[in-house]
Parts: sequence; C-alpha cells; structure tokens
Amino acid sequence: MTRTPSTSEPSSDPGPSSVQPTSASAPGARMKMRAERLDAFFGNHRVLKNISLPIWEERVTAIIGPSGCGKSTFVRCLNRMHEVVRGARICGSVYLDDQEIYAAEVDPVLVRRRVGMVFQKPNPFPTMTVRENVLAGLRLNGIRLPDPSATVENALRQAVLWDEVKDRLTKPGTSLSGGQQQRLCIARCLALEPEVLLMDEPCSALDPIATARIEELVQELRRRISIVIVTHNMQQAARVADYTAFFHLGELVEFDRTDAIFTQPRESRTEDYITGRFG
Repeated sequence: MTRTPSTSEPSSDPGPSSVQPTSASAPGARMKMRAERLDAFFGNHRVLKNISLPIWEERVTAIIGPSGCGKSTFVRCLNRMHEVVRGARICGSVYLDDQEIYAAEVDPVLVRRRVGMVFQKPNPFPTMTVRENVLAGLRLNGIRLPDPSATVENALRQAVLWDEVKDRLTKPGTSLSGGQQQRLCIARCLALEPEVLLMDEPCSALDPIATARIEELVQELRRRISIVIVTHNMQQAARVADYTAFFHLGELVEFDRTDAIFTQPRESRTEDYITGRFG
C-alpha cells in the first residue's frame, strides 16, 4: 500500500464532502478522530472521494449508504486496514488525537491496537478456546499479562458475555452461537483496551435477538470509547447512533446528528435513500 500526501495529489473533484461534513458539533465532547480530504483507491479505481468527517469521543457514529458506496473502505482507512490490500492507497489524512496515523513514523500495528475492528462475519479463531480467543490479540502483540484470567473475565464482562460462557472457557470459540461469537470477537478487541471501536455490519449475519444484544452492548460501550458502525439497517442507525454519515458513490453526501438526518435531511439524495427510493 502506498500513501500519496494530499499536498502532492490534491483531489481533482472537491465534491460535496469538502463543504458539509463538519457542520454537526458534539457539545461537551472532543474530536477523537478525523478524516481530512481523504481519497482511497484500489489500483486506479477511486472508491472514496474527498471525505472529511469528524469522529467524536464517546459517541456512536453510523455510516449508512447503498452497497458499494465506500462505507467499509472508509472504516478500514481509520485503522490502516485498507493498506493490507495489494494495490490500495490513500490520498489525504486521518488523525487520531491530532496524530496523523499515516505518517511515516507511525507503526500501523500500534494504530490497530488503539482502533479496534469487528467485522461483518464473526471470526473467532477456530483452533482456539473461548479463553484463548480473548487473549489472542494481546499475545500476538507480545503483551505479557500479570493476571490473564482477570483480563479474560473483564473483557467478557464488557462484551456482556461472561455469564453465558464462564463455564465454557475451555470450549472452542466456534462452539458458541453466532451472536455469542460476535460478542467474543468484540471481547477480543476490548482486551486490548482500544480507544475507538470500528464495527463493519456487525449484525448482518445475526438474528433479531442477537442483534438486540449487540445494540445494547454498543450503548454500554459508548460510555467509554468512540464507536463507528457501518450498517445497512437504517432503523439500527436511528436506534444506536448519535451521528450519522450518508455515503453515496464514494462521496460523503451529508453528516449530522442522527435525528436531523432522519427527520430533516438537507440533501435530496439523503431523503431519497432513507425513504427507500433507492438503495
């Protein structure tokens, strides 16, 4: 993956993203992350176009939009997962606590420890027990723990899974239900004590009961960390998010408080999408 600084490769198409996304403020909160004039490419294909977007501390930001609009690519840019794809590159900047995460001196592994990610499909390590799955990220990062058992319990409690699995810690992680596996993956992230949690369609493969538990967990976690959730489910965005960003064809069309997006959108494309006229 290569990064082209925005000073040497400015966006040739400013688009709406350069003028609208920072209109929503978060009283009493500070900006935990921000993207500035971010373009993302796969080879010569430009999938994100001049995205500028704040991520507020201890708030939930939902990313909505039709398939193929760049939602997942955007969140992968926030923890440098985009660069693991061959031929991928970015232009522009992403800041975490005012540190440019794509700066040459920044270790992407450390970025991913601070900005955790949960994927669409639960992915516990199949050869590991529940306990080993929770500790996997810490061990891969070479972090020694004075009390691993306490870390496991704490992470599982944060993921609201401890009471369901405390007697099954030596069972394979894949022996859990789909919803439990997803919460196990969240616990694996939480064990690293991230400051931001990215969730890419975390409920798309889950039933309504498991989805409700994940949404309850999001509401609990937002008291401590910043969360960015990609979702196709607009009702879910309305339920869990403080702020919502609408993406379309690689552009950030509109960003505002969630209630404003769903009741008084400024852009006709936003209104057409949330009322089901396309997407």
